[in-house]
Amino acid sequence: MKNITFTANKSLIEKARLKAKMENTSLNKKFREWLEQYAAKGGENHQFNQVMNKLNYTRSGKSFTRDEMNER
Repeated sequence: MKNITFTANKSLIEKARLKAKMENTSLNKKFREWLEQYAAKGGENHQFNQVMNKLNYTRSGKSFTRDEMNER
């Protein structure tokens, strides 16, 4: 593990520590969980953008009327 330092409002840190304690965990553990989720979100967006770029060729540019879209 690597140590990092953040700065935040003192009262906010104390509130977060109290909340973590009430959840029977530590602020450090909660931060590590948050960091994992935050890092994973970027990957999902990147994967989505890759798929959308691959499907970009499917745009025909034609606009359909409401009647045309409702035809069966």
